[in-house]
Amino acid sequence: MRRRTLIYFFIDILVVTAVFLIFIWIKPASKRLYFPTYIYPFLFFLLLWIAVSISIDKYRLHKKQTLRDILFPILAGDFIIFSAVIFLIVFFQQFGYSRMIVFGTLGLSFLMEVLLAYVYYYNRSLSRDAEHFDAFTQARIQARAGLLKPEEIKSLLAEQPDAAVPPLNRDLVTQEAGEEVFDFLCENIDLEHHRTIVVSTTTPFNIENQPDNFFQAIINLHNVNDFKRINKFFETVNSKLPLYGMYINCALTNHIRKKRIMRKYPPVLNGIFYFFHYIFMRIFPKLPLTKRFYFWITNGYNRAISKAETFGRLYSCGFELVSERQIGDKLYFVARKIQVPAFDYNPTYGPLVRLKRIGKNGRIIYVYKMRTMHPYAEYLQDYVYRTNDLEEGGKFRNDFRVSTTGRIMRKLWIDELPMLINLFRGDLKLVGVRPLSSQYFELYSEELRAKRIRTKPGLIPPFYADLPKTLEEIQDSEDRYLDAHFRHPFLTDWKYFWKAFYNIVLKRARSN
Repeated sequence: MRRRTLIYFFIDILVVTAVFLIFIWIKPASKRLYFPTYIYPFLFFLLLWIAVSISIDKYRLHKKQTLRDILFPILAGDFIIFSAVIFLIVFFQQFGYSRMIVFGTLGLSFLMEVLLAYVYYYNRSLSRDAEHFDAFTQARIQARAGLLKPEEIKSLLAEQPDAAVPPLNRDLVTQEAGEEVFDFLCENIDLEHHRTIVVSTTTPFNIENQPDNFFQAIINLHNVNDFKRINKFFETVNSKLPLYGMYINCALTNHIRKKRIMRKYPPVLNGIFYFFHYIFMRIFPKLPLTKRFYFWITNGYNRAISKAETFGRLYSCGFELVSERQIGDKLYFVARKIQVPAFDYNPTYGPLVRLKRIGKNGRIIYVYKMRTMHPYAEYLQDYVYRTNDLEEGGKFRNDFRVSTTGRIMRKLWIDELPMLINLFRGDLKLVGVRPLSSQYFELYSEELRAKRIRTKPGLIPPFYADLPKTLEEIQDSEDRYLDAHFRHPFLTDWKYFWKAFYNIVLKRARSN
């Protein structure tokens, strides 16, 4: 073990021992009675504590970058130890031990560990990011243009636009991110150009200090997971780049993080660890009652973010995706500025979403559904249409925007239940054409679009009566329904309702 690891190890042992002695002391009986009785079980418990703690890598705090990395081994280790103690007491019928001493030692030791973890993390992180950025920026400036300020660099290069500028030091990128990342950057931009800037920062302030519309490419080697306000950072980058300027960054996506956890820990333990990770990192930030608690603990660092949310935020902030590549445990992406940000202050982030759809007479309606896609996925409609083919039923093939939970909800129709709100409000009727987004709506023929907006969309579309497979067949199905509906509204909807009921109940027709 390294010296720092040994220090953390001995501090942990002292904490557990001190807590045990405290409960021996406060137990309302003679200390001479309880201490001899509990000393050997405590030594066995201490060995179990040490074995579990070492196996889950709890003591290598200097290797852990975030509060989650520090807290989750504590949570997982104490859960395993608690379960083991319960099992041993029940299996060996040792019910004579004081529950106050046994569970008091476990509970207070856990609280003391968590408290010490908080003190350690926030003491270490007070100046971590500032020091890192200062060192990185100083090295970059010295390698490129001495100690000139951004305004002086801009003024100098405006006078001599073709002046030679010292190239970016290769070691600066390779030491921070590796050779493969360096090669990826070189494939997409001129890394040695004087209008390319490389930083490693989590705060938009360090981008705001750069001159406007000067740099053609901005590269940030720090994960977007650590940005306290991701959209604010992307919007700041957008404001500094000229039109079609390039922005390169990276993210530790949920998919990559899950694979890393399952690979890092042994079977069963990795599942337990990922369960607690999923609850805290992915559910807590989305619920109103736990969202503030989550951000109070993490301060926005190391947040869980999906590939769809990362790219969706980029598109909402005025970028389009040019290239992507997973390198190691990070997803690197290259984006191009194509417009100003959308400044969406009310994104669909919670479990219940309002989706903008085309209603009767072309009026925009907001359809309620349970979330089945990752946050900000609505901004990727055009991107997914360009990169993915349509599968049977008119849905996109291999749509990475749909979450695992969302696929299950779609199979069970759970996601459709909130649309009853729209039915009661009069935005939808029971049977009718599917309410479409503007992107899907534009895929339809002009004649069919004109027909669709003459009537309200419906909860049960003609798709479930005819079960078409391609986009053309879906349009033909809706065209036949609309023609029949305009002639005989009630009878048509009655017939289509029972045909859809038969296919859904007996043929098990489902949404993908």
